[in-house]
Amino acid sequence: MPVNFTQCSPRPGKHRNHFPGGFAPGWVMLVIIAGLSGCRDKTQQPPAAPRAVRFVIAPAPSSSRVLTQSGEIRAHEEVSLGFRLDGRLVSRTAEVGDHVEAGQVLAIQESDTSRNQLNSARADLNSARAAEQVASLNLRRMKLLMPQGAIARTQLDSAQSDWQAAVSRRQSSEDALKNAQDNLAWSRLISPASGVITQVSASAGQMLSAGQSVVTLASGSGRDAVFDVTDPGAISRHADAPFTVTLLSEPQVSAQGHLRDISPQADPQTRTWRVRVTLDNPPAAMALGATVLGTFRLSGTQTIALPASALTRAGGEPALFIVDDASLRIHLRKVSIGRYTTDDVLITAGVTPGEKVVTAGVSKLRQGEKVVLGENRE
Repeated sequence: MPVNFTQCSPRPGKHRNHFPGGFAPGWVMLVIIAGLSGCRDKTQQPPAAPRAVRFVIAPAPSSSRVLTQSGEIRAHEEVSLGFRLDGRLVSRTAEVGDHVEAGQVLAIQESDTSRNQLNSARADLNSARAAEQVASLNLRRMKLLMPQGAIARTQLDSAQSDWQAAVSRRQSSEDALKNAQDNLAWSRLISPASGVITQVSASAGQMLSAGQSVVTLASGSGRDAVFDVTDPGAISRHADAPFTVTLLSEPQVSAQGHLRDISPQADPQTRTWRVRVTLDNPPAAMALGATVLGTFRLSGTQTIALPASALTRAGGEPALFIVDDASLRIHLRKVSIGRYTTDDVLITAGVTPGEKVVTAGVSKLRQGEKVVLGENRE
């Protein structure tokens, strides 16, 4: 501010010789010097240095994206085996991991009742056969006596009816015997094919209902990779896309596969859809139950992948700061977003490959601000 030096200097007059010897104390001189220094112009300040920014060069657009999902190896054909009738489990010979052959007994159910039914059916069949034989002999006699007039027509008809009833009873007894034999045979759980036991669901002494699972059999050598995904539509639209499956513990062990099926509805608890991928010539290291990582390469609209930290907003719409190579000033540009990933944002319009995009501190930058290029994230 302007200073009146006449006011800053000592006044002449009666106060001139107030201090002895005509000199002011030292502290007064310091106050005067400080006041004079405060009279300098403070409006001029040195310009701020340009801000250093991190950036990335926009890559070429890509029309494919990679979906990665963890899962596990399952048998291509897997079936739960159980008894057809209610009863108590007497013994189970199969354990998890056992290799079984077709026709091998896996478990035995209590069979006393079935055996008694079989004996009763055999006795009924013997009785029915005897009755049929007697009825057949009686009918033959009646047929010999009828031409001679020794019997009435009604007696022949009655003998014919008794024989037909005896034949029907014998046929019914034969069917009952067959059912009893089947019931007794069903008390033994037989493996329908060769394979590996992957799960055991019942133990000896347990009461079982008809159809209740006792063991789970993985038949054949085929293998499937099973995944639980949140977006089944993306996979179903690219059913012919290549599927690469690698072991999580040994990434160098991999196999190719093709889509087998997608569950029609989501799991009620996890809200995910189950996807099964059949492996082509899976290696031996991909054993049942092994954890794998599936990679699905999906095609779609061309997008440019940029770090999510580069995204800001302009007028309520997504935008990016682009660095002008000539002036080294940044310009805020609106963009269109296709989708997001965990770390990146995929831009469908608004960015040209080769442009420099600011990736850090975008909330503190302003339109047209001059910057200095710092670290390149590429």
